Amino acid sequence: MYALQVENSKRTNYTATMISSGDVKTALSGMILSHSGWRGIFAADGGEESRAGEISEAHRIIAAGAALVFAEYLRGLADNGGSPLVLIGYDTRPTGRAIAETIIAALAASGCRIRCAGITAAPEIMAWARKMGTRDRHSHNDHAPQFPMGFIYISASHNPVGHNGLKFGLADGGVLPAMETAQLTANFRLLMDDDGSAARLEQLIAAADPAALHAISAGEAAAKQEALEAYYSFSQEVAWGGGSGSAGAFKRGIERRPLGVCCDFNGSARYVSIDRDFFAAMGIQFQAINAEPGAIVHRIVPEGAALEPCRAFLESLHGRDPACVLGYVPDCDGDRGNLVVWDAVLQQARILEAQEVFALVCVAELAQLVWTGEIAADSNAAGAHAGKPSKTAVVINDPSSLRVDRIAAAFGAAVFRAEVGEANVVALARKLRRDGWTVRILGEASNGGNITHPSAVRDPLHTVLALAKLLSLRSEGGKPGLFEIWCRVSGQPQRYRADYGLADVTASLPPFVTTEASSAEAALQVRSADHGALKSRYQAIFLREWEERRDELKTRYGICGWAAAAYNGTEERKGIANFGEAGSGGLKICFQNADGIDIASIWMRGSATEPVFRVIADAEGTEKQLEQELINWQRQMTMEADIF
Repeated sequence: MYALQVENSKRTNYTATMISSGDVKTALSGMILSHSGWRGIFAADGGEESRAGEISEAHRIIAAGAALVFAEYLRGLADNGGSPLVLIGYDTRPTGRAIAETIIAALAASGCRIRCAGITAAPEIMAWARKMGTRDRHSHNDHAPQFPMGFIYISASHNPVGHNGLKFGLADGGVLPAMETAQLTANFRLLMDDDGSAARLEQLIAAADPAALHAISAGEAAAKQEALEAYYSFSQEVAWGGGSGSAGAFKRGIERRPLGVCCDFNGSARYVSIDRDFFAAMGIQFQAINAEPGAIVHRIVPEGAALEPCRAFLESLHGRDPACVLGYVPDCDGDRGNLVVWDAVLQQARILEAQEVFALVCVAELAQLVWTGEIAADSNAAGAHAGKPSKTAVVINDPSSLRVDRIAAAFGAAVFRAEVGEANVVALARKLRRDGWTVRILGEASNGGNITHPSAVRDPLHTVLALAKLLSLRSEGGKPGLFEIWCRVSGQPQRYRADYGLADVTASLPPFVTTEASSAEAALQVRSADHGALKSRYQAIFLREWEERRDELKTRYGICGWAAAAYNGTEERKGIANFGEAGSGGLKICFQNADGIDIASIWMRGSATEPVFRVIADAEGTEKQLEQELINWQRQMTMEADIF
């Protein structure tokens, strides 16, 4: 149990707490504590869509407890203990500042050094942490920091505005791996289960030295500037990778064919980040709407109807300036952004599906590896240059479309899948790199956004820039551009033409129809708390249904067989005989044609951040008929398995 040691001399302003441990436990029961973040409704009035800036007393105690266990976790990372340095930032939700003040007080009273940058985008604080960690290693000429260092980012990502939450990370610029988060969560629950914890945590908050808190507040502007500079520099590194000449060729391409980008900030933390300066330095025109921090005017999750204002804005801009062809909408913390594009064939702006966005980024980044010579231009599914197998990989989450597999195969790259959760995808990519793989592109195609190495977080800047590279890194001096490279390796050279646009690129993607993760079709409410048991019951239903439908599926769609896979953390187990092995992780059934090639799939998993059970279907082709049949079948079987 954590012993809260507070010096008597610092208790002068302490008043006994009026909050009970029971109230704190009730508030904690309404939170989701997962490796993707700790989230709950922090607004004092309890409203999911509340714009109140105050947090409840129970959530103030929860925030202090989280700060304490993270401080102890960091202290345990260094042999000499040391005084941990913790970087703090938050998104534009109304409760962010109040949570930060509590966390800062608890960290200060726990002996930590703290720097707070105020409103920051998630990729910004992670780049800042990475730079601080690198600086420390260099300054002390050691392989590890002299003192433990990490960050706490206050955000509930795409959840409604009344929600808030916490993400924890280290000096490598990424969130804690799932196993580390699980240990931190266990420590936190142990602390909060103690009936005396509320009073002691209130005492801890009151023990913070007012002078130290004032110094942290006074240093906020300088910390923010340092975070911006670190993020800008790191974003340039991410954009161009290890290849030389990319930036210069890109700018020449922009000069020949001007490019305009727009953004619907929706009041997010990205508005006070580097976006305008970053695009301006690239020579890209930039315009925005809803550009006041905290002025959240529509649904936070950047999907479906939330993209419509940006679509209409892009259409209006394109009418005045044909160079404007791309738009993006970030979520509140700015680590995720989905896109709208001008479609020259339809002669209107349209919303790209999340899976479509990731597919385009895969094409761009893998083609850039060919363009820079990092992978062979003649790579293909059978193997790479000089008969040696390629060690290039794409890492994605388990519901990602088989379309990614087709794109990767064209470049001779392998595909590895992890369970849903950014931490799982990042951890798997790191493991592969340690084993000698090149992993330039990774992410969660099912919900949009991408992670481009060496970054360890989704970032809409790099999503937009990937499409900009497809448009601007064109054939030059006899050297093929990115789209021409893609047309060649994918066996469709006839698609390439010198005056191509985004509509030509999207038309060249392998055709797949996939259930959108944000759609009503993808969400179920199940009563089963034990998802492993549900999947075991589902297996019996699926086997029965397969026998009844197999002839029809073969005749109508060429489906001749199936195989099941389980996804737990970074582990993928193909060919499982017991569906229950998937437990609370992902379960995916791939359907094969007569040649044993996967042509469709169905998938299921309970969300770790929302109270829903998700199902998705994916089918090769341009017609929605098979995808619709599969998702309806998946929903029916899952609901039958939930009856017990």
